Amino acid sequence: MDTTTELKSTVLREVHENLGAKMVPFAGYMMPVQYTGVNDEHLAVRNSVGVFDVSHMGEFIVRGPGALDLIQKVTSNDASKLTVGKVQYSCLPNGNGGIVDDLLVYRMQHGDDHHYVLVVNASNIQKDWDWINKHNTFDAKLSNISDHMSLLAVQGPKALATLQPLFSVDLSLMEYYTAQYAEMKGVGLVLISSTGYTGAGGFEVYVPNPLALKAWEAVFTVGAAYGIKPAGLASRDTLRLEMGFCLYGNDIDDTTSPIEAGLGWITKFTKEFVDGERLKAQKAAGVTRKLVGFEMVDRGIPRHDHPIVDASGTVIGKVTSGTQSPSLQKAIGMGYVPTALSTEGSDIFIDVRGKALKARVVKLPFLKQG
Repeated sequence: MDTTTELKSTVLREVHENLGAKMVPFAGYMMPVQYTGVNDEHLAVRNSVGVFDVSHMGEFIVRGPGALDLIQKVTSNDASKLTVGKVQYSCLPNGNGGIVDDLLVYRMQHGDDHHYVLVVNASNIQKDWDWINKHNTFDAKLSNISDHMSLLAVQGPKALATLQPLFSVDLSLMEYYTAQYAEMKGVGLVLISSTGYTGAGGFEVYVPNPLALKAWEAVFTVGAAYGIKPAGLASRDTLRLEMGFCLYGNDIDDTTSPIEAGLGWITKFTKEFVDGERLKAQKAAGVTRKLVGFEMVDRGIPRHDHPIVDASGTVIGKVTSGTQSPSLQKAIGMGYVPTALSTEGSDIFIDVRGKALKARVVKLPFLKQG
């Protein structure tokens, strides 16, 4: 019997192939990794506007009187602080000091329907769905709409100018991490949020699958005046790394705690939640290792899983993410090191093919804004 899992496609796969995208398997989907090249797409997003098809991401709707109670139980951040139209970054602690996933929590209202939208990582959709349902002792109503939604991330300083003609609402009034349901001209009703994974500003547009192609074409028609470009997963990774944003499966996973990962700011002890007591004790006692950002001093590019060693050559950790930064023109990375070496200015060494190359711990983000 063939046990291989058939890869899914986003609604826009044919569009990407026609644009000459290099397609690769990612999180169970065939996804565009690049079109014109990583640097070209990266700089288009930093300097003007680019569009990512991130329709592989998962979306759950949580409704009913027990919705907030369930979200409070399974997430680390305090969702009771959310007013309608606000978005919150959070994570799902796994009960053993690690992280099931990181996610966005939206508090929304459409008509009389009050609900939350949870946006989760593509590779964790089933795992997250099972985990949240396992803890649903609050009679909250859950719907997994992941297979019915497409998601376009329109990112960059010209994202607002690109999207505004397509909406009658004033998008410039949308603060960072807010969202609303709105009519997209020539497309239909969408959920638009001032969020992103690039640090370049912009919006994410959640569109029902049948409307995805219309939305893509509308965005590219307006964006042509700004040199808009399609962008793939490779540039999404370099963009997020310049901002020091964690990537699940690399920088955080089931073995890393939010406190170690520098996510104490989304871990609120004003409520009871899975792992709350354990994480509170860990924060009070202090952690033995921390996730840090570092810049290479010696010439060389750090890559995922390269060993991190100290001055004597002893392995003290490993690189979780690394790249040559297109914006900074220098090699950067993140990884876990002993707390004693986690302070800014500490020297560490990256083992690149058996050679210990010097690196220096720096304060995140690598790319300073403004």
